[in-house]
Amino acid sequence: MILQKRRYKRTKKRLIYILLGNVKILFWCFHASCTAVYLFKAGVRKLFLNKLRKFFAVPPLILCAITIYFTIQFLNIPSEIKLTRGESRLDFSLPISAVIETGSIEALKVNQLPVSENINVSLGSPVTIEAEETGKAGMLLNFFGLPLKKVVIDVTPDIELVPCGMAIGVRINTNGVMVLGTGAVEGGDGTSHNPSYGILKSGDLILNANGSELSSKEELIRIINESEDVKLRFSRKGEVLEATVTPVKNVSENENKIGVWIRDSTQGIGTITYYNPANGKFAALGHGILDVDTKQLMVIKSGEIMESEITSVKKGGKGSPGELIGEIKRSRVYGKITDNRSCGIYGTLDFAALSAMPAEKMKVGFQSMVHEGPAVIRSNVSGREVRDYDVYIETVNRYSGDSSRGMVIRITDPELLRQTNGIVQGMSGSPIIQGGRLIGAVTHVFVQDPAKGYGIFIENMLN
Repeated sequence: MILQKRRYKRTKKRLIYILLGNVKILFWCFHASCTAVYLFKAGVRKLFLNKLRKFFAVPPLILCAITIYFTIQFLNIPSEIKLTRGESRLDFSLPISAVIETGSIEALKVNQLPVSENINVSLGSPVTIEAEETGKAGMLLNFFGLPLKKVVIDVTPDIELVPCGMAIGVRINTNGVMVLGTGAVEGGDGTSHNPSYGILKSGDLILNANGSELSSKEELIRIINESEDVKLRFSRKGEVLEATVTPVKNVSENENKIGVWIRDSTQGIGTITYYNPANGKFAALGHGILDVDTKQLMVIKSGEIMESEITSVKKGGKGSPGELIGEIKRSRVYGKITDNRSCGIYGTLDFAALSAMPAEKMKVGFQSMVHEGPAVIRSNVSGREVRDYDVYIETVNRYSGDSSRGMVIRITDPELLRQTNGIVQGMSGSPIIQGGRLIGAVTHVFVQDPAKGYGIFIENMLN
């Protein structure tokens, strides 16, 4: 009996110990669970707060981006917009309004409504303007009544030009000798010298050497060889500077050197866009001629456009622009180049060259008439044959900051795609025609997609 009681007590103690141990385990498990839940909630809370912060940070960023976009679009609106008689469409797509003043135009309609006094219109949607006579009107842009900018609407008579599309040889001579870069010269003592370093820079135009005006690089080389010191007068970004360079005698060539690479002319193939039959003035390329090394617009002294014949085509590919390859006939000069500007090269045709040019005149279409849709380009990609090829205007950037990129066009003509794969070098200047009007010219190709390229509005070339 006593033995049974002792066993009972031992068993009871063991059960109590086991129960207490399980309670401890349960407690620590509960504690760990609570801690985990707390940490999880804290993590979720932190994540939620971070998301919330990011959410509320996004609208200001979006607002800032939108503001910058519309500011750039607004700044690109020109101070003068040219229209022709009839109905024109202005599409600004800006959240501002404008007060249109009739000015010197008596018969004026805005959005099909006759205007006898100033009228307020929203520029968030397209605005149609119809004028039956030439003259000027005003358009005051404003934002919630705050005046921002005055734009002149100039209604002009129809301009008629002859679109060409002929491939031509182009040669220009610079007004002086252009510096492409500086380099080292090995002297008679075997050491390396850089006599022009820090004096001349890439893009400088050397106008005069030791008092003599320069018309060719050969003249500069002669003066350097005859002189111990060369006093140079040169142009840099519109500023005329002077400096003296001491030549180094190069033993291997037995000549004096000043350590510069130079160029005085360039030559290539392009396309003539149009000429004016009233005065013989022409424009070509749709963009200026840049020096291939300095990437600067070349200042020309003289130049010529010449007859050329396309003999073959190097097709364009992704990342590899194609090229028109042809023979330039230097004895067949078509005209003189007088200006090299950002919108093209300009000059006057020789009277004898007019017989080789097309004669059909065409009305000009200002950018207000240009729209997305089918068009044609007139180009010469084989021999001397000029043809029209189908294209599609995908985008119209009416008020782009870069005048040479007013339109994005895609070649759709199967024959042109077969011959060239799209737009190739040498086609720059090909007239773009839409709705029976000359609206622009091809300027550049998309390097990664040769079927696409940019175009310039014809009014930018005319300006």
